[in-house]
Amino acid sequence: MDGKLLLIILDGVPWRNWRRLFGNLEGWVDSGDARVWKVRAVLPSISASCYASIHTGVAPAEHGCTGNGNVFRLSHPDVFSEVSKAGGVTGAVAHSFWSQFFNRHPFDFVRDVEYDEPDNGTINHGRFHTMTGYGLDNQMTPSDVDLFGSLTNLCLRFGLNYGMLHTCTLDSMGHRFFHESQQMDHACAVMDEMLAPFIPKWLAAGYEVIVTADHGQDERGHHGGRGALQQEAALYYFGPAKGPAEDVVIDQLQLAPTILSRLGAEIPSTMKAEPFLW
Repeated sequence: MDGKLLLIILDGVPWRNWRRLFGNLEGWVDSGDARVWKVRAVLPSISASCYASIHTGVAPAEHGCTGNGNVFRLSHPDVFSEVSKAGGVTGAVAHSFWSQFFNRHPFDFVRDVEYDEPDNGTINHGRFHTMTGYGLDNQMTPSDVDLFGSLTNLCLRFGLNYGMLHTCTLDSMGHRFFHESQQMDHACAVMDEMLAPFIPKWLAAGYEVIVTADHGQDERGHHGGRGALQQEAALYYFGPAKGPAEDVVIDQLQLAPTILSRLGAEIPSTMKAEPFLW
């Protein structure tokens, strides 16, 4: 496999705060180095349900994850399994839910926090954290620059064809402070500044890059339902592919087949949505 792509998921950021507060990403849109679209999450617009749909390309009603309290090893083909099947190398730096969905369930704090398993057929190189003890007064999220560094390390050491990074920082802070607050304005700006130096490095290494969220978050720090603030986020794309007009809203179920098509892997019959890049 020759294709290379990284998917960066910043958990819980609504569309309007992407476009208002991420100055580096928006600057690349202005310069023509990136394109941006609105993406609409599946329902329920709950983190775990969205994680599962982003990578299987099927709705929660089909894959069965109905919320964060219902995490298990998924049975549908997914991006990691199909890239591995096509001979590619996969990696993930993310919350432990991703390991449970696509590698092993339940999560073992020793075995699964860090692994390199080139023959496992799913996530070959995993670096995971659990956020155990999380609450409004104790966020329990790693520094995002450490996560970006870890993904870059995996790319350089193992030659990933597909790498995925997920961070809960902004979602966790949004639940505490709500997205219309000084604290969240600052947190989004800090995230944008931390992410920005890595994007040129990834592009120089030959990767296409997608930056998006799993869902949004409303004025009261909630998500899960149909409200536009809860369900709609931005999707930024860096790469040579063509895409739809700027006013087209992307269905979250299009992500999995799009990633596989960009990498040259076969799209399984369970993924019914059409790729949005070509």
